[in-house]
Amino acid sequence: MTAKIIDGKGIAEQVKEELGPAIKSLGERGIIPGLAAVIVGDDPASKTYVAMKERACDRLGINSFVHRLPEETTESELLALVQDLNTDDKIHGILVQMPVPDHIDSNKILDAIAQAKDVDGFSADSLGKIMSGREYFVPATPLGVMVLLERSGIDPSGKHAVIVGRSNIVGKPLANLLMQKKQGANATVTICHSRTPDVSVFTRQADILIAAIGVPGYIKADMVKPGAVIIDVGINSVDDPTKKRGYRLVGDVDFDAVSEVASAITPVPKGVGPMTIAMLMSNVVKAAENGL
Repeated sequence: MTAKIIDGKGIAEQVKEELGPAIKSLGERGIIPGLAAVIVGDDPASKTYVAMKERACDRLGINSFVHRLPEETTESELLALVQDLNTDDKIHGILVQMPVPDHIDSNKILDAIAQAKDVDGFSADSLGKIMSGREYFVPATPLGVMVLLERSGIDPSGKHAVIVGRSNIVGKPLANLLMQKKQGANATVTICHSRTPDVSVFTRQADILIAAIGVPGYIKADMVKPGAVIIDVGINSVDDPTKKRGYRLVGDVDFDAVSEVASAITPVPKGVGPMTIAMLMSNVVKAAENGL
């Protein structure tokens, strides 16, 4: 068996193209969706992610406002900026790029973002709404996974979905989305994490296996049930002297080996990553529409 490759990049392009009419309609009302991104410090990955979001905004006709702050920015200074953005009519969505420096309480910052502008969906209010089935803004990566499954013809209903990873960014919200009592969900969900004694006991039961643990090649072929659907959320840099930049990107799944066991699999790159950007753009447009 050779797994079908789930084309996250292609599906993301569809999602972004479908935003065109809504953006045009907003423009006819004199509204240009606006996204404010705040980055504190010089984390290389964070700078890359923010640049990707800037490019996506520019391509779609969404205004992008990037605030690059020094590492020594205080918590009170960052909170003051968030409050200013909350009241700025040009801004429909606010994201504070994680991680922030250790001297800043990330939860305090996320909870300070106005609910109507929390397009990253990381505040306690947004996450609570997901748990109760009344989601407002869903974090972009979990939302991207759900859209990938839907547009690939993979129905989670009645399936056993196993998520490896319990972060507030991916694991926990995705588990809640998959178990909701509605179309496109209705899965039985298991979450594994760093304290799970033998992860493979659970992964071998999965009809849908989602890897979001941040360890290169963690999921091996013998951990996968034949015919399972594999969603690889991980993105890791590993040394590769054959590459001009000296490294290559890999996921949390041993792609080549697992592809021989699974029925469908997302690649890294060009899998979940492009969907994250596309769903963030979708959330920004939704925020602008909600403000009418």
